[in-house]
Amino acid sequence: MSEQFSEHLITPELVELGKRIDGDKYAAIHEVARLIGASGRADADGLEAAMVAREKQFVTGLPGGIAIPHARTDAVTQPALGVLHLEDPIDFGAKDGPADLIIGIAGPHEEGSTHTKLLARLARALMKQGFTAKLRAAATQEEVVALVTEAVEGKKAPAGGGKDAQLPSLVAVTNCATGIAHTYMAAQALEQAAQKRGVDIHVETQGSGGINPITDEELAKAGAVILAHDVAVLNRERFDGMPIVESGVNRPISDAEAMIDEALAIAKSPAEIAASRSVSGEPVPAGSAASSDGSASSSTLGSSAQASGAKLSFSRRIQQALLTGVSYMIPFVAAGGLLTALGFLFGGYTITYVAGDIASKNSLVNLPDIASVFAAAGAAPHVLFGMPLNAYLGAIFVTVGGIAMGFLVAALSGYIAYALAGRPGIAPGFVGGAISVAIGAGFIGGLVTGILAGVVAGWLARIKAARWLQGLMPVVINPLVSTLIVGGLMYMVFGRPLAAIMTSLQNVLNGMTGSSQIILGIILGLMMCFDLGGPVNKAAYLFATAGLAANTTASWQIMAAVMASGMVPPVAMALSTVVRPKLYTDSERENGTAGWLLGLSFISEGAIPFAAADPFRVIPSMMAGGAVTGALTMALHVGSHAPHGGIFVFFAIDNFVGFLGAIAIGTLVSAALVTALKQGAARKASSMEVAARG
Repeated sequence: MSEQFSEHLITPELVELGKRIDGDKYAAIHEVARLIGASGRADADGLEAAMVAREKQFVTGLPGGIAIPHARTDAVTQPALGVLHLEDPIDFGAKDGPADLIIGIAGPHEEGSTHTKLLARLARALMKQGFTAKLRAAATQEEVVALVTEAVEGKKAPAGGGKDAQLPSLVAVTNCATGIAHTYMAAQALEQAAQKRGVDIHVETQGSGGINPITDEELAKAGAVILAHDVAVLNRERFDGMPIVESGVNRPISDAEAMIDEALAIAKSPAEIAASRSVSGEPVPAGSAASSDGSASSSTLGSSAQASGAKLSFSRRIQQALLTGVSYMIPFVAAGGLLTALGFLFGGYTITYVAGDIASKNSLVNLPDIASVFAAAGAAPHVLFGMPLNAYLGAIFVTVGGIAMGFLVAALSGYIAYALAGRPGIAPGFVGGAISVAIGAGFIGGLVTGILAGVVAGWLARIKAARWLQGLMPVVINPLVSTLIVGGLMYMVFGRPLAAIMTSLQNVLNGMTGSSQIILGIILGLMMCFDLGGPVNKAAYLFATAGLAANTTASWQIMAAVMASGMVPPVAMALSTVVRPKLYTDSERENGTAGWLLGLSFISEGAIPFAAADPFRVIPSMMAGGAVTGALTMALHVGSHAPHGGIFVFFAIDNFVGFLGAIAIGTLVSAALVTALKQGAARKASSMEVAARG
């Protein structure tokens, strides 16, 4: 069906005015289904059953005395809207009281996009008091048909309901630490919420799938900005002088409409924004906490927009900076870890003893003599098929992978500093990270130097230098002084203590055996499944990915425990929707279908829709399965050289069979628990409903 819906979506025969119904909302649903069924567009009994099932999953009452019972089912042969205006309102579960306007939506099962658009457009229209008032005032069925058709076909709104054109447009940016799932889920939620409000919005997703940038024209028209981010926003200085509503990336997934309302409440006209920009101070560094003029912003820790000068707390800025560093570090870990794993695949696990010599002394036309090269290094060859070409390729992969991993701590430190101070933080941050590696402070040193470099560089950037010196500040003086301070402090003050801490940590991890390994696996599994991509999940992931720089068996096992545990929630929810589909809504079953691929790819966020809808049953169940998986991977000595990819990086997994087994068992535990809990809740609800009906 085309974007323009059928002109016969609603006809006079699908409208009843002054209807009197004796009974509850299910009696009203019966009448709506009967009305649509009588038009020949659906089997009335099948449609009623689908609408009742939908109603039991969540109420369809809306504020303002409206209800929209709906269903997408094979019982419908043609999309239809049925409208009842009741003499006596009936309770459909809305907080502000019963409904007298009942609008039933019937969509064929295969017409999923049409059904969704109907819901969105109708809900948007119903939020306009002028529109609903005209529906109630309609004296004939033809008037109702004209009003509803005009609204759902996206034509110009009826007189008295056209406030949308007067609302300011908005722009938004979403990003998360990995740029995979939360980024796009938050964007979708904001777009849907804006559509309901009749607001024009462009969302720039700064994620792994590429950036769809806000154009200059869109920015010039926008009255406010929404920033939903867990890492620094790229090119944030674009929004200098604009009102900002700011939060973590999780908030719009569950509270997008409130964020749209907050942005509208503080929005300015383009002329006001241009005026504020013309008198604003220094440009805002990328990733800083607020616009340079202190314009409207809301704290990430708070929920409400504020009209002036609110900034992120220092602790929240540090948290976002750490996640930014991890986000930019991950490509180095992925490239280095996967190349090293490929090197082991081609050259065998002893290739590391000879990789440097082979890479520097041999070529495609001068392949190595496997026996002599390995003998000289005192190692036994395990080259794939014993082929010299595979030995050469394995050596190249291992060498390049090692170089990539060598940038890990420097990238972590450099981009933490970048998130705190913008471009001035990059040089001291990278140098500080390199020093951390040189003195043995590892990723702990990188965390410290990143924060230190960001604070120092940010402080220097705010110094008001004489006019003749201003041109030298960003390109010479700031990087010189900040790098000297960070490097000097690392060598003279922090270096040795941090190196000692890192050495102790490595000794503890390498010395873990038996029960201590299993306990660590349980803890990591619980953390990965607690908030499904939130701060606790990211803390465990940071611990694992940063530890890969050590290139030890313990670090590989920790990475395997984290990745395997994080794969469990989406797969477990997918399995539960297959085993007991009646416990889930249509949309949840669709999410379950996607959950198979998301989970097997190690995208824990695939379980978020389920956790958001039913946190007290879903989250504990997922944590139980994650803990089991984490413990099993440790007990089975599973290791991962790759930081991401799930089963698709099988060649980078030590004991891949054990890896699959741990995930399978954890998935069964979580799926069984969540299914049992949901089944118990469904039985209780059914018993209460039977008792209520007498």
